[in-house]
Amino acid sequence: MKLTLTEQDAAHWVYRGEGAANIVVSYTGSSPSYIGKVMRIRKSPRKASALPGVKNTIALSPHERLIWKEVHELISSSDKEIAGQLYVDHVMKPLLGSKYVDAGTHILVTKEFLMTIEKNVDSQRPASRVDVSQVDKQCDFALLMSDHSIFPQGSQGSSNSISVEIKPKCGFLPLSTFISEGTAIKKKITRFEMHQALKLQRGEISQRSVYNPLDLFSESKERVHKAIKNLFTTPQNNFRVFLNGSLTLGGLGGGAESTDACMAKVLEDELHSVIQAGDGQCTENLFTLVTEAVHKSGVLNQLLEIQKLDRFDVEGAIHAYYNITFQQCKVCKELSKEQAKLYSSLHSASLDESLRIVKDYLIAATAKDCSLMVCFRPRNENDSGSSYNTVYLESTKQAFDYKVHFIDLDLKRLNKVEDYYELDKNIVSCYKQMNKIDDGRNDDAKLQGPEVANLQGSEVTNLQGPKVANLQGPEVAY
Repeated sequence: MKLTLTEQDAAHWVYRGEGAANIVVSYTGSSPSYIGKVMRIRKSPRKASALPGVKNTIALSPHERLIWKEVHELISSSDKEIAGQLYVDHVMKPLLGSKYVDAGTHILVTKEFLMTIEKNVDSQRPASRVDVSQVDKQCDFALLMSDHSIFPQGSQGSSNSISVEIKPKCGFLPLSTFISEGTAIKKKITRFEMHQALKLQRGEISQRSVYNPLDLFSESKERVHKAIKNLFTTPQNNFRVFLNGSLTLGGLGGGAESTDACMAKVLEDELHSVIQAGDGQCTENLFTLVTEAVHKSGVLNQLLEIQKLDRFDVEGAIHAYYNITFQQCKVCKELSKEQAKLYSSLHSASLDESLRIVKDYLIAATAKDCSLMVCFRPRNENDSGSSYNTVYLESTKQAFDYKVHFIDLDLKRLNKVEDYYELDKNIVSCYKQMNKIDDGRNDDAKLQGPEVANLQGSEVTNLQGPKVANLQGPEVAY
């Protein structure tokens, strides 16, 4: 971290968006060190429970150090932000492929720089985000990464680029034997669809998304195309489109409810600079481009493989969590002796087995919550060659360079496992109530639509492949 950004540098960084933990800004200046870069700046809650001015330097808890004991760089980290970057570099990059993962580098920033950034971006942030979080001005560094919504400056090809950011979510239906009878509906309805019901009940969205993750992960071009189109229809926080790095469709820090005719026309008009199609055809051609790139790259197959490290579901992982934190199991405490028998094998597992279960669950949680950035640019006729893969758009007779990257590969914290378990219960309960489904008796009668009809092939196959097999070890060949 040799370079340091100061107050006068802040004017060249503009708001790009944000998630729960970070604000993202992109560079608009002329410094070669930052052209084509974005920066993730850590946020802190406005109502912090800790004393003001006290910096949290604890990166990992003692139990987390046990979980990640084989990743020496990670457990030696002294700051949670640095630990997050090391997690991407040493855990997620080997799993998803170094070609598709950019861990970034840390850069020093002054407090004055952060104060000015906050002043500049607050008016563009969603009010709901501003109310609960602010720039963490106690943190003296930020994460610098390549802007994967554009191509590097000076590389061959058109100067215009279009990119699509997708949050795929969980792409399979769980088969774990530790899923209880009362929550067995999880084996038939996607987590995404059920979560939509809870978000609707809580007022977080005004309408349910029509997107089905099983379509995106299906390997069927028709279904992938349908998934992309449905994401476009109801983007929420799962779909965004950028033209030359500038947001054209989708929400910045929050979600875009649905795409109306005006928004669709703006996107269609913008796409004319990249896709040589007639009026009303550019957007449809974009869906085709994304479909072809996703299918050709095979990145979603790899992502699904990592998601399926969650073999036990949270209903099984929670018991391993209590094993490694040496607590009495709060879940079993609320069950009858007969019900608790289902989980006795988990509580009799060795510490190493419990650690592996929780570790795999957390890695899978990252894979279920990350985003995929797919970027395109038309190839010039006089391009003699390109280091990028290409897709061909038959309808316009255009060839496009494309690149794909995974982003938002955040380290999931161990102390959130209980929250994940409670959220899972709430999601299932809300969905069943809204659809008037009785516990374990009438599920099959109520289930209809693509979630059941499309349950086939890759959605329900067991996790395979040498990369994952080597992760497991002989003691837990689930």
